[in-house]
Amino acid sequence: MAEQQRTGVHPGRAEAAARGRAGGAFLATGLLLGACATGCAGGGAAADDARAADDPVQTLRHAPDALVRAGGAEARTSMEMATGGTLVTIRGDGVYDFRGRLGRLTLVLPQDPAATEAHRPITELLAPGALFMKNRGAGVPADKWVRVDTAALSDGNLVTGGATDPCAAAGVLRGTRTAAYVGATELAGTPVRHFRGTADLVLAARGAPPDTGAALRAAAKGFATAEVPFDAYLDDAGRVRKIRQRFSFVNGRRPGTVAVFSTTLLYGFGTPVTVRLPHPADIYTGRIAEN
Repeated sequence: MAEQQRTGVHPGRAEAAARGRAGGAFLATGLLLGACATGCAGGGAAADDARAADDPVQTLRHAPDALVRAGGAEARTSMEMATGGTLVTIRGDGVYDFRGRLGRLTLVLPQDPAATEAHRPITELLAPGALFMKNRGAGVPADKWVRVDTAALSDGNLVTGGATDPCAAAGVLRGTRTAAYVGATELAGTPVRHFRGTADLVLAARGAPPDTGAALRAAAKGFATAEVPFDAYLDDAGRVRKIRQRFSFVNGRRPGTVAVFSTTLLYGFGTPVTVRLPHPADIYTGRIAEN
């Protein structure tokens, strides 16, 4: 079971903490766009085919509950955005506890061709209502964390952290409006059922835990559209093994909308997950440089 520590800010630092959280939100929002600015598929699932084909919408809406029953899992993430004809990808690797809704990811940013040294990997801790980032740079001391209130982000941290919180990624499926069963296939030797559909963030927020619901409602308002096209792959236990989602948002740097593709892979179910959240003294509350 994951161990969660208190993460509040000392009362004497309230004003500085507020500035830090606001700066953290700006910092997270610039993560993917900042990286872009550098230029830089069985047989075992066949038995469930008829049931999946009969009601794919309900099958998908219940998928997040199967993950909670599974507990911990290993996770790999990728976030892709095309800019100037170049595909920029941020990759993540880590673990997630779906019961405690706590996770840890290590993110690798694409290398700037003009840079003399590679980006340091960013460590992210995911918690209910909060995102903690370390080694983000932007004037933050190397030994400090930045805390971001995910409900305060315009996308609820579905995009701007550089990786979609696995709980939120699966939670979007609670808002499935339309879906079709594509067929049975395999992922890394595991039989899975492939579904394709569209989810609604507003609907997803209604069935989510309060903190996740707040983030999803923020995303519904912040994105260019509340509709999220997706491809989801479920195993025989109804657990999400892979989900690929397309988020659209308005980019203030240029006219029109920008599409970001987020992919989450889940495996190693039952993996013990321990996440220790930062002590308040280790959370940076000073000024964060703009990208």
